Amino acid sequence: MSKVQWLAVLGVAGLMAMAPAARAQMARPYVGFVYPAGGQQGTTLRVKLGGQAMDGITGAIVSGSGVSARLVEYQKKLGPQDMQLLSQQLSELRRSKTKGASRRRSSDDEMMMMASGPSAGKSSAGAKGDARQQLMEKIQTRMREYVLRPASASLASLAYLEVTIAPDAPVGERELRLVTLRGGASNPLPFHVGELAEHSRKPMATTPFQVLGKEQLALRKRPENEIEDRVSIPCTVNGQIASGEINRYRFDARKGQRLVITTLARQLIPYLADAVPGWFQPVLALYDADGKELAYDDDYRFKPDPTIVYQIPKDGEYVFTITDAIYRGREDFVYRVTIGELPLITSIFPLGGRVGEPHPVKMKGVNLGNAELRQPAKDAGPGIQQIAANKDGFLSNRVPFALGTLPEAFDKEPNNTPERAQKVTLPLIVNGRIDKEDDWDVFQFTGKAGNTVVAEVHARRLDSPVDSVIKLTDASGKLLAFSDDQEDLGAGVNTHHADSYFMAKLPANGTYCVHIGDTGRKGGEEYGYRLRISAPRPDFELRVVASSTNLRQRNTAGVTIYAMRKDGFDGPISINLKNPPPGFSAFPVTLGGKQNITRFSFKANSATDGPINLTIQGGAKIGDKRIVHAAVAAEDKMQAFLWRHLVPAQDFKVLVYDPSYQPPSNREPKEISSEVMAQAKSKAAELQAKGQKFSKRQVVGRMQQIRYLFDEGLITDDFYGEKMAECEAATQ
Repeated sequence: MSKVQWLAVLGVAGLMAMAPAARAQMARPYVGFVYPAGGQQGTTLRVKLGGQAMDGITGAIVSGSGVSARLVEYQKKLGPQDMQLLSQQLSELRRSKTKGASRRRSSDDEMMMMASGPSAGKSSAGAKGDARQQLMEKIQTRMREYVLRPASASLASLAYLEVTIAPDAPVGERELRLVTLRGGASNPLPFHVGELAEHSRKPMATTPFQVLGKEQLALRKRPENEIEDRVSIPCTVNGQIASGEINRYRFDARKGQRLVITTLARQLIPYLADAVPGWFQPVLALYDADGKELAYDDDYRFKPDPTIVYQIPKDGEYVFTITDAIYRGREDFVYRVTIGELPLITSIFPLGGRVGEPHPVKMKGVNLGNAELRQPAKDAGPGIQQIAANKDGFLSNRVPFALGTLPEAFDKEPNNTPERAQKVTLPLIVNGRIDKEDDWDVFQFTGKAGNTVVAEVHARRLDSPVDSVIKLTDASGKLLAFSDDQEDLGAGVNTHHADSYFMAKLPANGTYCVHIGDTGRKGGEEYGYRLRISAPRPDFELRVVASSTNLRQRNTAGVTIYAMRKDGFDGPISINLKNPPPGFSAFPVTLGGKQNITRFSFKANSATDGPINLTIQGGAKIGDKRIVHAAVAAEDKMQAFLWRHLVPAQDFKVLVYDPSYQPPSNREPKEISSEVMAQAKSKAAELQAKGQKFSKRQVVGRMQQIRYLFDEGLITDDFYGEKMAECEAATQ
């Protein structure tokens, strides 16, 4: 091998020698937004994701069946030095175009021919010209999209997926994750499969940082023809809100139509760490053709995502708009708005039932007509299920329905005072309503001295507007226990923990009353609740954070386990893997009675083909039974710079990788010629004579930048060779 050949190899080898060490410690990929956040059954769409630490993407995972995704393009966030290299390459391409022939020979021609693809019917010179033009346009596109200081650097790396949704893919929410070679699976974000026609606005470019006092410089400059879109209802529209922006949609409607306009925004990205109140706060408004406001909503009950129900008074054109309440905006201010004469459930009663028994449920809402409410599966176990109504083949919104194991009863009016209290026998769950303003429901039971009684409300956690307050009194009316709000760490998307809970020891034999009302003294048909009154039922739940991790083969990984103890349970909880795959082993730990957080580690001996699902479980002896629960995967999310929430995910995914494996390169560089090497040495000598010297770290960083641009097809073979030769010469 000649010295020139050796130097060329050394340049690549030096780069690749640094890469395994860096990649072995690659951060877990993060996805900050998915746009559009859904699509219609039977369609294929291009989906844009923004995030960070996404180098080496190998694919994407969509939960459930009927939806597949493949990577189309990845655009890493570029820096100023990358832009300098691209500018130099663009200048050289322009010079060669102006001269009518490239000063480069076969390598550039081949590279540009690959960029242009088949050129049947064109001359060789014409094909080369087209290839050069396509490369120039590709570089110019990347340079136009460059933002020196993005509003959020954690959104600035971009991935584009082609998502295919089968015609029979079940409607509803999925989880979408990216997968990288060594970082493993990213955090999940929702992706919805819809049944209506979809309309998507053009994706936003990366938002520049807004300087205080100069915010107008960062405002989106939307062309006039993109300010308002025309759509045909029923449909779902997808968009992203920029700072100070209002999106408008014009449609035709007929007299008598009862339109339902619903929004998914905060439900798509529940928490934004660097925004107040900590999520996109959308506002909907409906106007007639003359611009008169007909309806407006910024919250649906206690939820930030608005809903408008409006009956059309006459045939004609109408416009609905969406914006942020305080006119913020960014790429991750993503929304899906569904509009049409569609079924909407506003309330159900009861809010739950007993496992294994029939569930006669009444529903109220809009456009329900002869709709059929789909019940939980007959074999569904305890917990919260999601149910919906089907009307003429269209599904309504989903609402939660709780299944329990205790006997069930209904509140019976009048039971507003201790004198008229409804007598009950413990244990039981009461299904009731706060029927009217300032209403109280009172339940009387008989207890013994020293017994402990628990009262717990499930209302807000079941999407009821009830903000409960409960109290315990004795036969004389003396207050023994009181509760307003009780925090439930398991309800990760709730910011107002409005459900109540108390546990109290009874002082004497006799009768006692549990009272329940609404803190705001509100009430109505939709103000349902489930009230458990029973002896303590010690139990626990577990969360594993984060919902994915990665590790090298024959190494260990650690995750955080959170325990949520119930009804005073203070026994030890042993943590281990459930039915681990071959090659996996765990280091069991035990949470002591006062301990609610621990680290759990496991080891893997061999690499996996991709992310796999692992189950971490906890076991405890409660009474004479051993109770075992699987840990629910969760993401630790920050809200508005301060508060943290554990947002549940569907699976806990683990990737085990072989650090010695190097994926094949997209392109193989050509040999650096002696002429190019000589020119590089001469240039390096001139720089050194001027006192400009570079450390090995600087040179390696530069080589990594050059190699990335080369692999992405943004620079030619000869430009790559020149720049690599300059790096080699700078180290001599």
